[in-house]
Amino acid sequence: MSEQFETPQEIPAAEEITSDDKLWALLAYIFAPLVSIIIMLMEDKKNRPFLRKHSAQALVLGIVGIVLTLVSWITIVLACLPLLWWVYLIYLGIQAYQGKDVNVPLVTDFVKNQGWA
Repeated sequence: MSEQFETPQEIPAAEEITSDDKLWALLAYIFAPLVSIIIMLMEDKKNRPFLRKHSAQALVLGIVGIVLTLVSWITIVLACLPLLWWVYLIYLGIQAYQGKDVNVPLVTDFVKNQGWA
């Protein structure tokens, strides 16, 4: 009888942030809310704490951006708001790509209170 022993594989720590996590977080902000929804549907991504927080925030911010876009179509004065909002999302994406914990006023608290992150 020959017994085969498997070598134990390292399981990444729950708080370990991989470069893949950073890239997905960046994409979640830049292409919000589409990529956020995709992340939440992917089994291997939706359980990562870093990604879960950033994708939930990006989802909320993406929906706010869509509302801003619709409102700006109604009023010409607010036409630059969607562009400024997208620039802000790119900034947040870059911060997430650098592995930083991004806290967005009101949105971060809302996401945590809902239990999404």
